[in-house]
Amino acid sequence: MNWDQIEGKWKQFTGSARERWGQLTDNDWETIGGQKDQLVGRIQVRYGVAKAEAEKQADEWSRALSESGQERHDAATRLSSG
Repeated sequence: MNWDQIEGKWKQFTGSARERWGQLTDNDWETIGGQKDQLVGRIQVRYGVAKAEAEKQADEWSRALSESGQERHDAATRLSSG
């Protein structure tokens, strides 16, 4: 899933992100607002990781969102065509 989509649906994805990065504060989440660069920066600060590692984590999370969304779409297609 691209970051424009994530930003547009940020409230829907915040729960998943909070599970992944539990050390981020409520204020962090408000600041991030679905913006990748903000998320990467907050991961760096709270977890003490390099920028490349924080970007890798954010990218992996966004890919997981895409895959889970695709699985739901595939299941719905199978149900409606069956």
